[in-house]
Amino acid sequence: MLIRAEASCLVVIDMQERLVPAMQAPARTIRNARTLMTAAHELGVPVLLTEQYPKGLGHTVPELARVAQATGARVLPKMHFSCMEDRGFAAAFRATGRKQAVIAGMEAHICVMQTAAEMMEQGVDVFVVTDATSSRTPESEKACLDRLQASGAGIVTTEMVVFEWLGRAGTDAFRALLPLIK
Repeated sequence: MLIRAEASCLVVIDMQERLVPAMQAPARTIRNARTLMTAAHELGVPVLLTEQYPKGLGHTVPELARVAQATGARVLPKMHFSCMEDRGFAAAFRATGRKQAVIAGMEAHICVMQTAAEMMEQGVDVFVVTDATSSRTPESEKACLDRLQASGAGIVTTEMVVFEWLGRAGTDAFRALLPLIK
């Protein structure tokens, strides 16, 4: 199944100031999340960001917070590991009317895994972006991706998402986004 811009919502989970430094490949993960957020905005894909216990883990890293502010993406605090267990997030996601969730975030084996699993239980088509998702250890990240793939989630990369959202070359959106992925 292809990821369609008109059917999907981008969910960026817990890329926060005190969490990011402990992750594998944090610079790559943030760069790719920023690319996804920018592409989503360009193509009319709603974006929801979450912050797990911001009092303790800080807020969204500045690189992504700036994009969220500039594009009108919603930033939602939460306490549950699964975003879908948080009433505010669940309501915001349902309000988008989208049936696909493109998920990036931290930590893969905790909040990303639980959110993706619960979304699939609720009939949402889930795509986890491997190069925009991270954990503290490679083993935890791999376990998450293996488990989600076995459960039916699509395991994708940033470029796969952007090019599937675009669908074709030669458009204004293609020309605008091409520099982000070159």
